[in-house]
Amino acid sequence: MKRNLDEGLGTVYERFMLNNLFDELLATYPIHNVLEVPIYGMSGLTGINSLHFAKKGCRVTLVDKDQNWLLEAQELWKMADLKDQCQPIYQKDLSRLPFKENSFDLVWNFAALWFVEQAESLLRDMIRVSSNLVLIAVPNPGQPGYFLRKYCIDPDFFKQVDEKWVRKDRICRVLASENLQIIRQGILDIPPWPDTCVPIKHILQKFGIRLKENPSTGSPEGGWTWNIMDYYLGRNPGLKEKVERFSFLEKSPLPYFFKALWAHHHYILGKKPSYKRALTVRL
Repeated sequence: MKRNLDEGLGTVYERFMLNNLFDELLATYPIHNVLEVPIYGMSGLTGINSLHFAKKGCRVTLVDKDQNWLLEAQELWKMADLKDQCQPIYQKDLSRLPFKENSFDLVWNFAALWFVEQAESLLRDMIRVSSNLVLIAVPNPGQPGYFLRKYCIDPDFFKQVDEKWVRKDRICRVLASENLQIIRQGILDIPPWPDTCVPIKHILQKFGIRLKENPSTGSPEGGWTWNIMDYYLGRNPGLKEKVERFSFLEKSPLPYFFKALWAHHHYILGKKPSYKRALTVRL
């Protein structure tokens, strides 16, 4: 049976909004080497969060403590014909990364920090190995879908994560303690539906409703297939336009406060200070 690459509309929407943020960063800062650590956080396929950077010519390094996630990433990057621009590295202990200081222009992760046992140590080391930018995206704990998932749909999930690492204030304190300048705090991923991180078919199944699936794809029969790999491979170039029809809240002039209540994710962008070498003048 052909592997099902359909991630669902919510995850694919999330990826395109993240790619838009990446384009802003690429247009503003010199980014050539990118480190994503860890790579597991977003629902759907694992290991392709940074694929957009590679398509824009960047060199990408992926680090995770789970070899299975790295193997999935390798398979997907090979499928996208970008395996030569990606270096996957297994690192059991994420509190100390195997790189020299200032090795990467951007170090980042997406909704991954609350899975890490030594998250604070990882944050500090992400700053150490970055030469310029650190980007952290976290789920929005004030968004209605978060509460729906926590108290109704999937309460067991929250026994596996450390919720204090979705708090922006806590993350900012750690970043600031390492002399990282917080240059932007923003919101990301604001579609018209709540974020439960659970595919709609699974939610319906929880309430006894089952959708008939196409056996060849595993997707609901007669419905759209939300496969971003087909977009990356040029097989479905219209997918982004189709998905961005749902971005009217994201692009709306609504006050930031109201959009922040519905946004699925917050992000923090930090920049390392630039140190100029002192010139020695000989008389």
